[in-house]
Amino acid sequence: MNIQVEIDNESGFCFGVTTAIKKAEEELAHSVRCEDDSHTLYCLGDIVHNGMEVERLHGQGLQTINHDELSKLHDVKVLLRAHGEPPETYELARRNRIEIIDATCPVVLQLQRRIKKQCDNNPKAQIVIFGKNGHAEVLGLVGQTQGRAIVVEGIDDVKNLDFEKDIYLYSQTTKNLDEFHEIIEYIQNHISKQATFNSFDTICRQVANRMPNIANFASKHDLVLFVSGRKSSNGKVLYNECRSVNPNSFQIESAHEINMEWVRGMKTVGICGATSTPKWLMEECRDYILSHVL
Repeated sequence: MNIQVEIDNESGFCFGVTTAIKKAEEELAHSVRCEDDSHTLYCLGDIVHNGMEVERLHGQGLQTINHDELSKLHDVKVLLRAHGEPPETYELARRNRIEIIDATCPVVLQLQRRIKKQCDNNPKAQIVIFGKNGHAEVLGLVGQTQGRAIVVEGIDDVKNLDFEKDIYLYSQTTKNLDEFHEIIEYIQNHISKQATFNSFDTICRQVANRMPNIANFASKHDLVLFVSGRKSSNGKVLYNECRSVNPNSFQIESAHEINMEWVRGMKTVGICGATSTPKWLMEECRDYILSHVL
C-alpha cells in the first residue's frame, strides 16, 4: 500500500511546556539517585497533560505529587509546572523549607500579576475569568484574588453575573478566542450604564494560532490522527476543530491505540497533537503506521 504520513510541524509542546520539561530534565540530570528525599525531584501535579511524557520523566526519577502530599514534605525540591500556582503554595513551601523550581509559563505569570493588581486596586469589582473550573491554571489565577474571582465556562455562567457592578474580564491562556469574544459581546450588551466593563485579551497567541493551523492541516488529509492525553483541555479544543474540518479524525494517546482498519484505503494520513503532545510520540505513531502497512 502506497501511503503518505505527515506530522504537523506546528503541533507539539508550546514554549511554556518545553521550558518546564527542560528544567525538570536539568534537575534530574544533577540529582543523585538514592533513597534520601533531599535528592528526589518532585513535581506538583502532572508536568504535562500527557501520560506518555509523564511516564518517560518518571523513568528518569521525577515523582508526581498532589497538594496534600506537598503539605507533608520538608527540605525537598519541588518543581511547579507551567500552569502556575496560587500564593498559598509558595507560602507552604516557605514554611516547610521546600526549594521551589518554578517553571510557571511567563505568559501565565504575567496574567497572575495583572489579576492580582486589578483585585488590589478595585476590591469591589467583579474579577471574571473565562476558563475551566478546577483547571490548574485557573486555580492559580483565582488564588491571586483570595478566591474572589468568578470563573465562567460559557454564556450560561455569564448570565449569573451582576451587571450593576463593575466587571473586569480575563481569560485562561489556552481558551478559544471566538468564545471569548462572544462573552465580551454578551457583557457589553447587558452591562449597566452606571457600571464599568473592561476586557483583557490574555489568550496565548502561540496556542490560539493553532486553531486555524490545525484546521488547515486536517483538511489536507484523508485521515487525521490527533495524538493527545485525554485530560488536556487544549487537546479537546484542537481535536474538536480537527473533527469539524475532517470527520475522519481520531484521538489517540499512543501508537498502540491506532486501528489499522482506519488506515486501509487511505492515501494520506496526517498526525497532529496538542500543546502537551511531545514530538517523539507523534513520530512513534508515524513509525507504527509505516511498519504495519502491507
